[in-house]
Amino acid sequence: MLDKNLVAEILTEALSTGGNYAEIFVENSFADGLFTSEGKIKSSTSGLSYGAGIRIFNGTNFVYAYTNLMDRENLLKTAQKAAMGIKANKEDITFDLRNLELEKKHQIQKPFDNKSKKEKADLMLKISEYALNASSLICKTDARYIEKTRHTLIANSLGIWAEDTISRSRFTLNSIAQKDNVIEKAMDNFGGLYGLELFDGRNLQEFAENVSADAISQLSAELCPSGKMDVVIGNGFGGVIFHEACGHGLEAEAIAKNASVFCGKMGQQVASPCVTAYDDATIDNAWGSINVDDEGVKTQKKLLIENGILKNYMVDRLNGLRMGMEPNGCSRRQDYTYAPTSRMSNTFIADGKSTQDEIISGTSKGIFAEKMGGGSVNTATGEFNFSVDRAFLIENGKITKQVKGAKLIGSGIEVLQNIDMVGNNMTLACGMCGASSGRIPTTVGQPAIRVKNITVGGQK
Repeated sequence: MLDKNLVAEILTEALSTGGNYAEIFVENSFADGLFTSEGKIKSSTSGLSYGAGIRIFNGTNFVYAYTNLMDRENLLKTAQKAAMGIKANKEDITFDLRNLELEKKHQIQKPFDNKSKKEKADLMLKISEYALNASSLICKTDARYIEKTRHTLIANSLGIWAEDTISRSRFTLNSIAQKDNVIEKAMDNFGGLYGLELFDGRNLQEFAENVSADAISQLSAELCPSGKMDVVIGNGFGGVIFHEACGHGLEAEAIAKNASVFCGKMGQQVASPCVTAYDDATIDNAWGSINVDDEGVKTQKKLLIENGILKNYMVDRLNGLRMGMEPNGCSRRQDYTYAPTSRMSNTFIADGKSTQDEIISGTSKGIFAEKMGGGSVNTATGEFNFSVDRAFLIENGKITKQVKGAKLIGSGIEVLQNIDMVGNNMTLACGMCGASSGRIPTTVGQPAIRVKNITVGGQK
């Protein structure tokens, strides 16, 4: 990383043409990846990301420049070039860079270099073999493993100097089942801010066999009916609907542009009274957690919706200026080549009072969307279309036939308002989120919930 004297020079140069705020983000990251399929290592990748991004504000206008040439001369030249995009009266800005005291959470127990790549690949192949041997109907399995350690330094003309290190790892398994001419697949994964202890304490054989069982069960599933009906959405990755259709609309980047259905609704009822939701980057070792955001602001647990009332947005520094709000530790970016903006971390609907069994038994007719898949969302309107990877009919308060081809269609604010039961089995699930500042690790989550009268698209 860089020393404070050089960083102070860079920031001073960045402010030389009239900027009233400047920051530098320095990243030194190393990532490894493995892909195995058909009992073999198919690919092994390694990558180093080392560079710096310099951002300058003049009011709510900004300039961003980055470089991977990290010598003093080039860093000062990059600051000079960025400063040329600012034309204003130069202000007399002085600053004293002070270390930001951070609680160093999310420490790993087993460093990645404790095992060789071959040892990691052997473990992946073993898990894949568990899945393949689960049934003669499984025709193929593949697995992916990624690990990354990211060192960052954020310093700015407000005097903040924040350094941090975060390590992440994630394992993903796919199983493909075939019977006659029908092919179905299933996927599951686990990850977090862990080293090699990611695999400890897990029944890896049971995990693999469950993935294969999911794929096999789809072979005999019936086509899903369509129409308006009550839908019980399962816990964990079911929270992807809240993340996509609602969470993005609560990010300051959308609010500042008046491109969200939640604009101007602070303090208003936007959801059912049984809905409370958070974004919390402080959860121990969760996939989307961070100690400090990419603008040098400490992370915090943010209450977004309380008993249906909109309480807060996720606010970064730039859009906070545009909105007249203080940043609250949610500014993130893929790497130094992106300017940061407001992004989610671990975003979830909190536990309610019902059990999942009570929710299902209280539903006379509908669909149990046990496991959600991917989909598309219009972030300005919150309208979405999501596939369901694993679904069942609910008839007379009981789960009956498994169905496939189900899609949930609606809008985020409609879903929020039509939730009438919230379970007490909240879990988190990890994924990746893409937006204007690149792809970042995020966690979604919720307990089981029931949404009244949602449109289900089916093939029957």
